[in-house]
Formats: sequence, C-alpha cells, structure tokens
Amino acid sequence: MSRLLLLSSAMIGASAAFLPTQHRSCGRPVLRSSSGEDEPETTYSILSEEEPTPDFEPWEVNAFGDSTDAGAASINGWTPDANKPCYGLPGAIAPTGYFDPLGFSQAGISLNEVKRYREAEVQHGRVAMIAAVGYLAGEAIPGPFGITGPANDQLQQMPLPAFIFLTLGIGAAELKRATIGWVEPKYEPGSRTLWTLRDNYYPGDVGFDPLNFKPTDPKAFADMQTKELQNGRLAMLGVAGMCSQELVNHKTIMATIDFYQKVYSGVNPYDY
Repeated sequence: MSRLLLLSSAMIGASAAFLPTQHRSCGRPVLRSSSGEDEPETTYSILSEEEPTPDFEPWEVNAFGDSTDAGAASINGWTPDANKPCYGLPGAIAPTGYFDPLGFSQAGISLNEVKRYREAEVQHGRVAMIAAVGYLAGEAIPGPFGITGPANDQLQQMPLPAFIFLTLGIGAAELKRATIGWVEPKYEPGSRTLWTLRDNYYPGDVGFDPLNFKPTDPKAFADMQTKELQNGRLAMLGVAGMCSQELVNHKTIMATIDFYQKVYSGVNPYDY
C-alpha cells in the first residue's frame, strides 16, 4: 500500500506539472536575452508588485533562444496571448486554478513549447482514458485468442502475428499525427524545425471526429477541451494506480476489490 501511495503522489505531481501557471508577482527571476556588440549576455529581471505582467513581449526571444511570439492567428477560437498564463490555453478549473508547482509553463516559455506540452498531455490523456476502459472491460470479458487474467499480463498472451499488426497500427497512427501537427524537420546547421508544431495546429486537434462532437463556438470548444483534459488527467492517475496494483498482487481489478471487501467485512479472503 505504501508503494501505491508513493507512486500516486509522484503521478499527481507529474500530471499537475502540465497545467498552466499563474505569473508570480515577486521574487521570480525571468531570463531575458539582450544582444551587445561583442557577445550576447543574459540579464535578470525580478517581477515586483509594480510589474504584474511577465517580463517579455510578443516576438521577444526568451532565454532558450525561442520566439515567444503570440501574434499567431486564432485556432478554434483560441488566440495565443503572451500576457496570459500558458498563452491562454483552456484547462484550469476550481479549486486549483492554474497550478504548476514545477514551473513547466513559467513566464518566458516559448509558444511552441507550451503547445508541445499540451499536445503531450492531451494525447496521453486520451490513451489513458482508453486504457482505463480496457483494464476493466478486458478483464471482465474474455477476449480473442483465449486472453484472460490481469490486464498487465494480457499483452504477452497475444499471438505474434496479432502483436505485429497491433504495433504497425499504433505506428501508423503516430506517423499520421506527426504529419498533421508537426513541421518536417530539416537536418541543416542552424535549423530549428525539430520538435516544432505547425503554426495553424491546435494541440490535439488531428481532425478525427467521426461523431461530430467538436463545437464550432469558441467558448463551447474551450469548455469541451477543459472537460477532456480533466478526464484525461484523472484517467492517467487511475491507470497508474491500476497498473501498480496489479504489479503488486497480480490480481484483476475486480478480484482486488472483492478481496478487500472480504477483508473489511471480517471474512477470511483466503477461505474458499
């Protein structure tokens, strides 16, 4: 149980790190590059109560050498604003609001990095939501090829041809996503195209919407994006807990629930 609590605490910190953050009003060093005649030097500026806005402007180059341009066109009703936490992306709700204890979205971070972090969070959340359903459904319903038992042990039961097709399918989906959202890297000296998302790409919007759930109204889209993010964050924590539990006792989720129901009811769980 202590291992599960430790892992859950670590996952909470890791998941929360991807949330946007509020700009600190004081005591927060912000790096800003300033060019001189000889060599560029780095200066420091401390935000104070008289300076509530971040110490950078659109089109400025941050300490990492990346543009913080927020002059990009509106995408799905979202217009990047460098004066807002996380460039104004949705995803924060009460009671935590903008919560970023590790400073992943600190003032001065580039727009591309914020979009890349959000892309990773959305995609991992989607995978986790599918996995959460898969854990419960896959253990409750007998699958093809005679696959049974805890979900953690089911992948190794797949026949080799089925495993190859599964791997190729995942690879094809990831390659398709890369061609939609990512700039083709140019392997040239000085090229900054690696790990760069397209300017007209909204993180997570790969154009797959067979049930036409995507709203056209900007506010409705932001609300739906926040719901998806919150459910994805919960799913990432839940799947981490289920995976850890099965690694500890090698039982299915429902078998674990039944085991502890007997324990707390005063029944010997080993008495069959």
